[in-house]
Amino acid sequence: MGTATTPLRRDNIPQLQIVRALCIIAVLCVHSTSFATLNMKESGYFFAYNFVNIFMKYGTPSFIFLSSFVLFYNYYERPMTKELVGGFYRKRLKYILVPYFMFSVMYYIISYILNNRDLGVIETLQHFGIQLLTGKAWTHLYFVFINSQFYLFFPIALLLLKSSRTLLKWSVPIGLAIQWGFVFMNKFYWQVKYPGSWMFSYMSYFMLGAFLGSFFPQIKEWIIASRENATVPRVIFWVVLWAAWLTAALSHVNIYYQSRLYGTSYNTTLYEFLWNAHTYLGTVVLLQIAFFVYRHCSPVLVKWISQLGALSFGIYLIHPFFNLIYRNFPPTTGNSMLIHLWYVGGFFFALIPSWIVVSLVIRYVPFSWMIFGNSPARKPKAQTG
Repeated sequence: MGTATTPLRRDNIPQLQIVRALCIIAVLCVHSTSFATLNMKESGYFFAYNFVNIFMKYGTPSFIFLSSFVLFYNYYERPMTKELVGGFYRKRLKYILVPYFMFSVMYYIISYILNNRDLGVIETLQHFGIQLLTGKAWTHLYFVFINSQFYLFFPIALLLLKSSRTLLKWSVPIGLAIQWGFVFMNKFYWQVKYPGSWMFSYMSYFMLGAFLGSFFPQIKEWIIASRENATVPRVIFWVVLWAAWLTAALSHVNIYYQSRLYGTSYNTTLYEFLWNAHTYLGTVVLLQIAFFVYRHCSPVLVKWISQLGALSFGIYLIHPFFNLIYRNFPPTTGNSMLIHLWYVGGFFFALIPSWIVVSLVIRYVPFSWMIFGNSPARKPKAQTG
């Protein structure tokens, strides 16, 4: 696989922590409004709940894109050695799969108790094993399951894209072709029960991350929207990008509004297309927003947002626990304003306690990596490979 040489490292990109923060905020927004989209259809503010719930669905696919971007940014120029691949898998096992296992156990126990299951020891272990291997011990853990598939695939993808510059240049249409090939084959032939739990449903994001991560030093002037980078072709690209993204996002929001409120029926392919266009274009928009925030917002705000991004994996893992607690205390009043405040409070009750717990555990608990993975306290450049 090549001789061992000194690894080539690229410059750190602190703005990626801001992207992570925007992603975890989006995930919490979606989860905190999920019940409202079912229970608040008679409210005059249903449009707002639906808007937040759909507009913020960029969180999970953007996390996948970002994971790929970081991997290819850090590994593409480094020689492909056994030590490199071995180190890659050790880090994923230690910082991703171990926390995933710990939280799968925790959530499975909670689910077991809440659902009053009465299984024998062998049956329980078998049932848990299936849940663990499919990312279904709790609803949000499918994301780690999908990422684990990409981690298995990454060295193969890296080897292929390093072997052919032409293949790398075509990685964006290749990713779209694989994803949409899977969509249509599954719709008309395979009919996989949970297509969203397989990496092929997110291949366009992974390959976009591969392309941008590998070429970022050469194309960053096209991504970073600033006065210094402004040329006529780049400004046209930025305007078209934002216009296409907003059109896709608002159309995505609208079909769910019509479907949820009026029962309007649409072809499932339209849902898939608008979700893909909205979140796919949004990955580049998020990068642009992150660079803008990093450059123009106050250092204090940037520091807080960056900390949120650095802790986002741990917050992602634990926040459903606080959602569960909060939803056990619904408002008993008929006052509509208090009901709206209760739904808003669900977001903050998921965010703030999760943020505090993850911060304290990482700072004071030995072997905290077993619970929340890697942390900036152990590794200042948290987004390296």
